[in-house]
Amino acid sequence: MTAFTYRDGVLCADSVSLADIAAKVGTPFYVYSETRLRENFREFHSHLADLNPLICFAVKANPNVAVIKILADCGAGADITSAGELERAVKAGIPPQKIIFSGVGKTRDEIAIALKLGIFQLNAESIPEMRIISEVAASLNLRAPLTLRVNPNVAAHTHFKLATGEMGTKFGIDSAQLDEAMELTRTLPALDLKGFQVHVGTHLFDYGDFREAYTKLADMVRFWRGKGFALTRLDLGGGVGIPYDGRTQAPFSEYAQIVHETVGKLGCELAFEPGRRLVGDAGALVSRVVYDKRGVSKRFLILDAGMNDLIRPAMYEARHSIVPVREGPVTGYHNSEPEPADVVGPVCETSDLFGENYLLPGVGQGDLVAILQGGAYGAAMSSNYNGRALVPEVLTSGDKFRTIRRRITVTEQIGWEE
Repeated sequence: MTAFTYRDGVLCADSVSLADIAAKVGTPFYVYSETRLRENFREFHSHLADLNPLICFAVKANPNVAVIKILADCGAGADITSAGELERAVKAGIPPQKIIFSGVGKTRDEIAIALKLGIFQLNAESIPEMRIISEVAASLNLRAPLTLRVNPNVAAHTHFKLATGEMGTKFGIDSAQLDEAMELTRTLPALDLKGFQVHVGTHLFDYGDFREAYTKLADMVRFWRGKGFALTRLDLGGGVGIPYDGRTQAPFSEYAQIVHETVGKLGCELAFEPGRRLVGDAGALVSRVVYDKRGVSKRFLILDAGMNDLIRPAMYEARHSIVPVREGPVTGYHNSEPEPADVVGPVCETSDLFGENYLLPGVGQGDLVAILQGGAYGAAMSSNYNGRALVPEVLTSGDKFRTIRRRITVTEQIGWEE
């Protein structure tokens, strides 16, 4: 099942017409399907259920409190990277005992907030960070539940800006420094070492990258247990991709099988940090064509949404599926076949390009389009660049919808500065 389907010629989220939403809230806007969010969590959990996993939603993918609440209701914890995301997770109803704090730059204040709340674990990414965590925990008369994020030196098959598990990135403790880090956990009594964490990158299609990383992780567990360390917990990170623009992907069951085969028999608690896999295909950015511009050599569909609303194509060369909201005959401009068009935004940057050579039958000036696979890293990374409003977010459930973030106007933004 997909979150977005045509009913009577109009694209719908669940049973709600996107054209109806556009008429009421204006364009552009993000829309998320509650049904799809719940389905994605159930699928992720069902393939790993026998391992009793802690599935912590990576809040950075979509920090809207309403979205987090739905996943919390499904049983999800939260993977957070800042005190702000921690506040959102708690506000959404996720208990601190199901929250993991990731990230390379946690401040003393953030560490203290997390420890006082009693979160599940902190993922330490460097030896200096380990010392700071210990100092903060000791000052609070607490022991910090810790996993060490290890860098397995796996060259992930993804966009280079999304790869995090290879030597030379800012993430994780390199294998050459692991001896020092492990000994430090013995000398700093405020650290309560639980195990290891690994995250090789995001939007991975090649499950072989996970097999390589998890195999190395299992070897580390066996080695350090042999050195007398009681390692009881493994955090396998996130990174499972979703199909964009019609691509196909191996079923999630194959990823789950890799988990079972590599680390499933170590007797460790297992945690996962999916983001995109839970929310990516549950969302879309809906926009209206402002101009259908026909140049000498190219046609451009200029939208009222721009790179400030969805930056992934500009930042990662990502290509999302783009479809008309209303099905219909080709308008044609004297052609019987649809003419390819570059889909662009109004921002004053050449990089404000959603993609080249899209075939969008029947779409012209004034029509609505939906940019699919927009539930992850869309609204989360949006900005007010070029003096633009922050777009609303809408949640559908069955045949109803509600606004879960209103449009933040430029007038209101100017008020922040006075």
